[in-house]
Amino acid sequence: MTILADPPVTPAETPRAEPAPRGGRGGDTVAHAFLVGWAALVTLPLLWAVLSSLKTDREILTSPWSVPATPRFDNWARAWDQASIGRYFLNSAIVVGCALVLTMLLGALVAYALARYPFPGNRLLYYVFVSGLLFPVFLALVPLFFVVEQLGLLGTYPGLILVYTAYALPFTVFFLHAFFRTLPAAVAEAAFLDGCSHWGVCFRVMLPLARPGLVSVAIFNFLGLWNQYLLPLVLNPDPDRYVLAQGLAALSVSQGYRSDWSGLFAGMTIAMLPVLAAYVLFQRQIRSGLTAGAVR
Repeated sequence: MTILADPPVTPAETPRAEPAPRGGRGGDTVAHAFLVGWAALVTLPLLWAVLSSLKTDREILTSPWSVPATPRFDNWARAWDQASIGRYFLNSAIVVGCALVLTMLLGALVAYALARYPFPGNRLLYYVFVSGLLFPVFLALVPLFFVVEQLGLLGTYPGLILVYTAYALPFTVFFLHAFFRTLPAAVAEAAFLDGCSHWGVCFRVMLPLARPGLVSVAIFNFLGLWNQYLLPLVLNPDPDRYVLAQGLAALSVSQGYRSDWSGLFAGMTIAMLPVLAAYVLFQRQIRSGLTAGAVR
């Protein structure tokens, strides 16, 4: 019985190892170092502000980089009551909350109509909304002031809510338009075959499918509107209706006459907490919304 030996492996059949990409590991190291530096640049000032809000005025001025010997949580209570941070917080919550609801409702309807229904002037109307992203807000402050004043809405909640909504609509339409175009048309067609109306398809089918994009753009709008300072500074002269940004600015100016640095840092920390909480709670939705809207 003859046993056949395996044929010898020729050099041409010998698998060759793929060459390692040049500079791959070095590039990753540089990228990671940059990200660590950026994280430290963003995190350390926030941490310093929180620690300063728990110190006395003497500790803030004599040892600004140390940990507080005894945390002073009464600074937060004093800032909330005596410095009127609580009233400013409530004003911001009312204005931003109402403006966010109105922006998301109008922006979602406009973006859905422009993305799913072709009609004459569709692209022109879309570019009109997008052009709002290119127009600097400070150029419109003077005419905007007179328009709001003529309407009798200067220094009122409705005036700020309407202006905030108009300010956030271009970005909302631009973001959601791209997101709605990624949704499958077959789902809407199946809903129409089942007897669903256009409004039913929009609210019962397409908007639930667009939930990641809606959550993402809502968070971005919340961050931008909550930190808004220029618009309320011009359109909201009533001190009783100051939003948080205005209140903190007024509190910082008053430090030239009385020393309450711990109260100022406590107010800054209170103003930062909603923004940080929104990002920590919805960071996954932000990433998924951006990824889903970018892939077709």
